[in-house]
Amino acid sequence: MTKQIDTLIIGSHVVTMNETRDVIRHGAVAVRGNQIVAVGKQTDLEAEYTATNTVGSDRFVVTPGMINTHIHVTGEPLTRGYVPDDTPFEENVFMWLCPLYSVYTAAEERLSAQLAAVEMLKSGTTTFLEAGTIRFLDDVIDGLVEVGIRGRVGSWVWDLPPEPDVYKQDTDAAISMLHQQLTDHASVADGRLGTWSILVGHTTASDPLWKAARELADDHGTGMSFHMSPAKLDPEGFVAEFGHRPMIHLAELGVLRDDVAITHCVQVDDQEIAVMAEAGVSVAHCPTTALKVSYGVTQVGKMPEMMQMGLNVSIGTDGNNASNYSDLMRATYLVAGLFKDGRQDPQMFPAEMAYEMATLGGAKTMQMEDIIGSLEVGKRADIVLHDTDRPEWRPLLNVANQLVWSADGRGVHTVFVDGVKVVEDGQMTTIDEGPFYNRCQLAGEAITARSGLPDKAKWPLL
Repeated sequence: MTKQIDTLIIGSHVVTMNETRDVIRHGAVAVRGNQIVAVGKQTDLEAEYTATNTVGSDRFVVTPGMINTHIHVTGEPLTRGYVPDDTPFEENVFMWLCPLYSVYTAAEERLSAQLAAVEMLKSGTTTFLEAGTIRFLDDVIDGLVEVGIRGRVGSWVWDLPPEPDVYKQDTDAAISMLHQQLTDHASVADGRLGTWSILVGHTTASDPLWKAARELADDHGTGMSFHMSPAKLDPEGFVAEFGHRPMIHLAELGVLRDDVAITHCVQVDDQEIAVMAEAGVSVAHCPTTALKVSYGVTQVGKMPEMMQMGLNVSIGTDGNNASNYSDLMRATYLVAGLFKDGRQDPQMFPAEMAYEMATLGGAKTMQMEDIIGSLEVGKRADIVLHDTDRPEWRPLLNVANQLVWSADGRGVHTVFVDGVKVVEDGQMTTIDEGPFYNRCQLAGEAITARSGLPDKAKWPLL
């Protein structure tokens, strides 16, 4: 007698990302509720289970959902590309991004987060870690619940910068905001969404705020995340203030532990890497931002050394004025390529390693390696079907090379999150995309006009 399941997902190749990285030819994944109950050969699972729904065919490659460990879901999705692509780091952040973020309404932040989530889901990302730059947290979480993605988010928290005025906070207010978000939004939508102890980072937090954020992460059992050292501004600032570099100071404060995710980490030295490795932190590498904002990642970046020291390095797409896309497959391609050229060594970041970073590495960064990142029994059914009846997928001879070097998110056909189908035949099932994109266009035009920032497009618009 066969066992009843909700969905049987079948494909020409099932990329498990299990311990031995098995790829199952003519494979299948059995799903009951929000969990994977079996992974194996299609014929074996069809004999053992009776499915209410069968999805897929030999036309598809089945993979785990990817995990984006650094993305700004507010502030930038609705102003994508408005910031000139020739601005250095300080101008980019302080003269463009902060002013643009500050003029959003609650409804616009909700819409922005939904746009980011739609782009991620439609390109195969099922889980994300947000950058901690949300102003209207309740509205954003509500919008994300509707779309159906998995993620962890946080409010804009800092206590040193005096502007923009809407983000000005003293230390007590910043700590209170962190405490409130961790209390009020610890677990939303059966745990699909929740909050972390997230700071903006850089040089924007006082020592008392750093310590409080650490304590709150401990008290609430969450991870902790922040930006640090994309450019020289952060290490120079810490050296001037404390006499040593950021990671040394944060280690002395007791901030660095194995539940910490630090974004960028381009301008770090060997001593800092040793301290980071000892603490067991994870690094969210955002390759497109590093290129576009000219951090010098291929010249001074030490991601290979981080991996050699045992650091967990995962991948992020950052904001839509820093990388301008939220397709993690494109970022994974860059991760595989940058240091091959930068070190003139083709063995740097092989395709298999890059894809591990986008799945298992992301799961570890998010403290979720027991529930996501691979297709294994007992894990959540976050599953992606890639359509191979496309020119970039044919011929299919090496699935790892295909996923990293040939394909991108345009080939994503169907996506499940927690066992629920949120993308089918390349279209969202949870929202009506036509009117949604129109609302995004109108909102983006209104936000940029309201900001007062000039249109710096170099081509004349007639």
